[in-house]
Amino acid sequence: MSALADILEHVPDATLVEGAGADGVDVASLAMDTRRVEPGALFFCVAGATRDGHDLAAEAVAAGAVALVVSHEVAGVDVPQVLVPDVRAAMGPIADLHFGHPSRRIDVFGVTGTNGKTTTTFLLRAMLAAAGRTSGMIGTTGVVVGGEERETSFTTPEALDLHGLLRDMVDAGDDSAAIEVSSHALDQGRTTGVRYASVGFTNLTRDHLDYHKSFEAYYQAKRLLFTEPGPEGQYFPAAINCDDEWGSRLFDELVHAEREGVPVWGWTLREMSRASVSASYALLPEGASIKVESPVGDFHLMSKLRGRFNVENVLTAATMALLAGLTPEHVQAGLDTIDGVRGRFEPVEAGQPFTVLVDYAHTPDSLEQVLSSARAICDRNLIVVFGCGGDRDRSKRPLMGRAASLGADLAIVTSDNPRTEDPEAIAKEIRRGMRGEADVVEELDRRAAIEHAVRAARAGDVVVIAGKGHEQGQTFADGTVPFDDVTVVREALDAVAIG
Repeated sequence: MSALADILEHVPDATLVEGAGADGVDVASLAMDTRRVEPGALFFCVAGATRDGHDLAAEAVAAGAVALVVSHEVAGVDVPQVLVPDVRAAMGPIADLHFGHPSRRIDVFGVTGTNGKTTTTFLLRAMLAAAGRTSGMIGTTGVVVGGEERETSFTTPEALDLHGLLRDMVDAGDDSAAIEVSSHALDQGRTTGVRYASVGFTNLTRDHLDYHKSFEAYYQAKRLLFTEPGPEGQYFPAAINCDDEWGSRLFDELVHAEREGVPVWGWTLREMSRASVSASYALLPEGASIKVESPVGDFHLMSKLRGRFNVENVLTAATMALLAGLTPEHVQAGLDTIDGVRGRFEPVEAGQPFTVLVDYAHTPDSLEQVLSSARAICDRNLIVVFGCGGDRDRSKRPLMGRAASLGADLAIVTSDNPRTEDPEAIAKEIRRGMRGEADVVEELDRRAAIEHAVRAARAGDVVVIAGKGHEQGQTFADGTVPFDDVTVVREALDAVAIG
């Protein structure tokens, strides 16, 4: 329960619409969707892509809202209206207050970047557990609160839900949380009001340009996690991948910024004197061996995760952990518990004489990296099944085709989540970029495409099923149907074995 008068004092530039009174008005809950309004709610009139919440104010009041947060006065409603310059920007600070400043009561670790966020948060949570910590998690694969899994529709939930989840973690006894912070969330202010123990940057590659319009705008959104001060005006210890072009730029900008002594540690796998953490590695059949030089001393890590890209994820997680006071021993003990991450270079074993890997790779860079890592363990032919999502960045489609045709011996173009687009039109745009020597097959039925790959594979081959990873459904114009790549692969392997 929050007093509306306290909210007014807590939010900069908030005023009451003339004639309204805040005294005696208590807020029991927060909502930005009229379907979630209950008696005692504070309703946020957010201007969305299709509806303006100001037009729904009367409906919210009828459902029990006792006050509104608005960017302009709404006529015809008889409840207090809190006037702010930007309703979205006010949601985080108000939610932080309403839920009792939860991120100040647990250590929150925020990871941003195009690829690797999910794996990095899994690694962080394991390292924290090795240090005796109990951690929640928020990200693409779902939410964990007090050890119990919950579903989520966003990588990073809206501010009201995010702060509410952090409060749930506090109440459940969690003392830390590892969260994925998306560029959409940063651009829309969903994480405003969160205090972090450390923040990390994995990389920046082509994705979401349908939303951000340019790489520079995409970068500036990611940059907000490191440059916008927290709820008490503080900055946060930062771990940066300096081997990434945009990460190197971010590192330089942060090092030369006024951050009041808050550390910025860059990590590198190259010769780079300005990076705080440097490493070398060897890829092994069972994972990777990593030698690290850092401000807390030199140490050696063994990881069960395959591929260079996973070495990068380990270094981001390890650097963030060290910045927050964990030790190299905690880092290694955490790595010892991680055999893999669901839908991330995930092997599917059914006794077949070839390797099948399911991976979430859905950007040109991530597909290229996954195929490169798969090639390193391939004795014969590399087969990839992939597609591109509909109603998303179209400019990456030919680049995905190029990555597949250059990286694989057989590239099977199929449907991902076509949503409202024609799968044939998406495939046509993918094939426009195919320049390599790979044999190309188009099979738009994803199940049939996976079956084709499995039947084509021979001993020593590697089959990569890319694009959906952990997802449990496939989305078309008329809805989402159940679909799990791992399950479909197992069924295809069983059919081949029987046949």
